[in-house]
Amino acid sequence: MRWFAELILTDTLCPTVHRDSLPTKAGEKRLPRTFIISLASVVVLALSAWTPVSAEPSHAIAMHGQPLLPKDYAHFPYVNPDAPKGGRVDYAVRGSFDSLNPFIVQGDGSRGLFDRVYGYNVYEALMARSRDEAFTLYPLIAESVETDEDRTFIEFTLDPRAKFSDGKPITVDDVLFTMDLLHKKARPLYRRWIDLIAETRRVGDRGVRFIFKPEADRETPLLIGILPILPKHAIDAEKFDKSTLTPIIGSGPYTIETVKPGELVVLKRNADYWAKDHPSKRGFDNYDEIRINYFRDDNAMFEAFKKGLISSWIEGDPGRWAEGFDFPAATDGKVVKKSFKSGLPSGMLGFVFNTRRDKFADPALRRALASLFDFDWANKNLFFGAYKRTKSYFDGSQMSAFNNPADEREKALLAGFPDAVIADVMAGTWQPPSSDGSGRDRKFLKNGFDLLRAAGYKLKDRKLIGPDGAPLTFEILLNGKSGEAVASSFQRTLEKIGIEVTIRVVEAAQYQQRLQTYDYDMIMQFYFSSLSPGAEQIGRWGSASANSEGTYNFAGVASKAVDAMIDALLQAHDRDDFVSAVRAYDRVLLSGAYVVPLYHRGETWVAHWSHIAHPDKTPIYGPQYQTWWHTGE
Repeated sequence: MRWFAELILTDTLCPTVHRDSLPTKAGEKRLPRTFIISLASVVVLALSAWTPVSAEPSHAIAMHGQPLLPKDYAHFPYVNPDAPKGGRVDYAVRGSFDSLNPFIVQGDGSRGLFDRVYGYNVYEALMARSRDEAFTLYPLIAESVETDEDRTFIEFTLDPRAKFSDGKPITVDDVLFTMDLLHKKARPLYRRWIDLIAETRRVGDRGVRFIFKPEADRETPLLIGILPILPKHAIDAEKFDKSTLTPIIGSGPYTIETVKPGELVVLKRNADYWAKDHPSKRGFDNYDEIRINYFRDDNAMFEAFKKGLISSWIEGDPGRWAEGFDFPAATDGKVVKKSFKSGLPSGMLGFVFNTRRDKFADPALRRALASLFDFDWANKNLFFGAYKRTKSYFDGSQMSAFNNPADEREKALLAGFPDAVIADVMAGTWQPPSSDGSGRDRKFLKNGFDLLRAAGYKLKDRKLIGPDGAPLTFEILLNGKSGEAVASSFQRTLEKIGIEVTIRVVEAAQYQQRLQTYDYDMIMQFYFSSLSPGAEQIGRWGSASANSEGTYNFAGVASKAVDAMIDALLQAHDRDDFVSAVRAYDRVLLSGAYVVPLYHRGETWVAHWSHIAHPDKTPIYGPQYQTWWHTGE
C-alpha cells in the first residue's frame, strides 16, 4: 500500500514527474488523472495517522529531554564571554605524527586539529556540543535543526554566513561531498554512522535532509551533526585516505601555519573567522597562536613545562603531583596547581585482553587474571593512595551496575542471554578482590590461583600450565614508559604463581601500528565515559568492529549480548530506560572480563603558568582548554 501511495503522491504533488512517463505493462489502461487525484487526497488523510510529523526547526537537539539553553542564549554557561584575545599557548603531546588528516586510518594524525581535548580548531561540524549537558547540540555551521518524534530523519539549514578559511561559502554541496567522502575513505567509526543514512535530500538552497535506515537509532541524527564538514573545492577525494603533511582547508577559528613533521604544529588565528561572534563560540578560541609540541616521553615533556616551554600540564602521576612541583617557578607562584572536579563517570582504565588470541579466549581465565591485580599494594606504594579502584565502566554515576541489583527492565533485556552475566554482577554485589597491601597477601594470591585451577590451569615446575599443556605466557605492550610501574607490579604478582609476563615498551609510531592491526596480547588503555554513552560503544565493544583494522575494539569483543545491550541503550526514549540499558550493558562487560579494571581519581589535575587563566565555572565534562586564555602578563 505504501509504495502505491508514494506513486500517487509523486504523480499528484510533483508536476515535473508526469504520470505518462511511468512504465506500464503492455495493454494496461491508465486510470483517469482526476480519479488519481481524488484517491491521492484520501491516501494523504489515511497516511497522516502514521507518517512521522515534521517538527518545527529548532535551535538545538538533545539526546534525551530538552536542551537547557533557550533559542536566544548568548553563550555557553561555562565560558568567560569577555575573555581577552591574544597571546600564545603551548601544549605538549607525547609521541609523534606523520599526517595532518585526523579523519583516516592511515598515519598518526596530529592533535589539536579536531579533537575534544585541545579543540576543534581547524575543522568544524554542523552543530556544536555543549559540555555542560549530557549530549546536546547547538547551532554552528547549521543555523537550525529539525527532526521528528521517532528521529527517522534530521534536517539542517545552513547558516548563510558560514565559510571556509579561504573565504568560500559552505554549501549543501560541501555537506553532501563530505558525507560521501567520509563514508568511503574515513575511519570505520565515521563510515558506520553514515552508513545508517538511507537517503539524502536537498531542501531549498541551504537545507539538507538525511533520512535514516530502520536500523538507525535515536543517537544517529546527533552523530551526523558532529561530523566535520570539508570543502569540496579543495580536496582530492581519490587521495583522501592517504596520510599527508599538506594542510586541508577547514572552517574553524585557526589555520595551520607551520609544520615540523613529528615535532610541531603551529595554528594561527584566522582574523576572518566567520563564527567569532557566534553564541556557541563566544568565549572560545582566545589565543592568537596554538602550538602543539611533540615529545618522546613524559619526563622530557615535564622538563619543558618546568622551563616555561609548555604553558599547561595535565598531570597523571600522583607521585609527581605530590612531590614533583618543588622547582623555582612553582614555589614562586609562577606555576599554579589546580584540581578540577567533573560530573562524569569514571571511565575505564585497564589492561585490555586481546581476545583474538587463543590464550585469552576463555572468560574464566580472564576473570582469574583480573582478580590478581593487587590494587591495594600499587595504590599505596606507587600512587600515594590517590586512587580509587574502578568497579564499573560508569563508576560514580547512576549508570553503574556496582552496588545496584538489576531492576526489572534490566532483567527483561538480559533474559535472552542467561549466561552473559555472572550471578554476583547481576545482584550488584560483585567487587574486585582486595589485599592487605603488603604485596605478600597469601589469601589474595590463593583466591586468584583457585580461579585459575577452576579454569583448568595447574602449577608444574613453577610454571602455570594450561589445558593445552603449554605454559601461560603473554606480553604487555606499552606506549612509552607511562604505565610501566603498574605493569611491573602486575607482572611481579603473576610471576609468583608461575605466569611469565613480558613488558614491551615501544615508541609511539610502532605502538600505533601494532594497535591498528591488533598485534598484541595485552595493552593498557583508557576508555572515556560520558553521561550519554552511545554509538561510540559499537566501535569499542561491538561485533561490527571486531575484525576491521583501525577500530577501538581493542579487546576483539564479538558478543551477541554486548550488541543487544548497545542497541537497547541507543533505542531508549526516556532517561529511566536509558539508565537501565546502560547498567545492563555494564554488567555484560564486567562479566566478560575483557579488561583488568585499574583505578581512577574523580578529578583532573592541571598545572599552568600564571599567564594562563580559565573561567570560574567547570562544566560537567571537566575543564575545557579551548575556553582558557592568555592574560597578557
